[in-house]
Amino acid sequence: MKEVKPIYLDYNATTPIAKEVADEMAPYLYGHFGNPSSSHAFGVKARMAVEKARHQIADALRCQSSEIVFTSGGTESNNYAIRGYALANRDKGNHIITSQIEHPAVLEVCRYLQNQGFTITYLPVDQYGLISPQSLEEAFTPNTILVSIMHANNEVGTIQPIQDLAEIAHKHGAAFHTDAAQSVGKIPVDVQKLGVDMLSIAGHKLYAPKGIGALFIRNGTALKKLMYGADHESNRRPGTENVLEIVGLGKACEIAKRDLEKNMSHFKNMRDRLHKELQVSLAEGSFLLNGHPELRLPNTLSLGFYKEEANTLIAQISDRVAVSAGAACHSDKINISNVLQAMKVPLDYAMGTLRFSVGRGTTIDQIDRAVEIIADAIKAQ
Repeated sequence: MKEVKPIYLDYNATTPIAKEVADEMAPYLYGHFGNPSSSHAFGVKARMAVEKARHQIADALRCQSSEIVFTSGGTESNNYAIRGYALANRDKGNHIITSQIEHPAVLEVCRYLQNQGFTITYLPVDQYGLISPQSLEEAFTPNTILVSIMHANNEVGTIQPIQDLAEIAHKHGAAFHTDAAQSVGKIPVDVQKLGVDMLSIAGHKLYAPKGIGALFIRNGTALKKLMYGADHESNRRPGTENVLEIVGLGKACEIAKRDLEKNMSHFKNMRDRLHKELQVSLAEGSFLLNGHPELRLPNTLSLGFYKEEANTLIAQISDRVAVSAGAACHSDKINISNVLQAMKVPLDYAMGTLRFSVGRGTTIDQIDRAVEIIADAIKAQ
């Protein structure tokens, strides 16, 4: 009897490496092992691969190759952008604005800076997870130097009005950073249209390997280095370049740009089918949609199931369907994510929140089987 694989609906957590990406990487795993800083033929081959990848990423984001710095992932990119800018521009002010729904890779950096004498403002969001441009406008002080607002939320998928927010920041003389880990490859990400000064990418969110990322730094933006060593990456990030994974990230960005329209359509079809079929299978009022109904990543569906416990639901289905929880219920307390708290999702729904995120490989059959499994688990309560 053929084993039935669990259905993977957690693509916002991580993605598999795409075959085209793996094929592009393979020669650098075995044959092309040179150090990109070496001047002989082995090094030149590696350097050319790094610069090709830098160009592929720049082309996808619509920026200059010189504005791309390779990092170990989204967390390092966020750290370098926020901490690097804050420390390099401390003489201009010590106030930073972010939001209550950021990823820990932003929130923890801000908490660190708070302990270093910086003042942090955490903007609220509305019931859909949206930040009001007016609230940003009102948060500025003469000491504000930086704003960091994520492009799209990793839990509920809500897409922020980054272009409007960046314009406000620049009007006040502040720089603007956005964490785009969840948006690259799912929606258009054009740094010229967005108007941002820095933008973070995480490779494993767009079918590249884990452990590789990039930071777009607009020319003229000064950052203090986080590490010290040789003058790699135009003296912005020391350490011998991770050629193998840089090649993978470059190819992944090329594919993301090439197939964006097709993938967006597929994501939306799969996400909406999951939502509609659950509505058909469960009684009205059984669950609540978290996040904006329209301004949302095409692959992301966050649902709060009424008076359910997310960890209990996951325990029942995890051998057949892989999803993420928005809350963890323990014997003495319920830990609800900072995102759902900021959105003021009612407790009866927040405690039962599951995040479904579809991907390129998601099929109609998988969606229909997942609906049956989830609905059965809900009805069995």
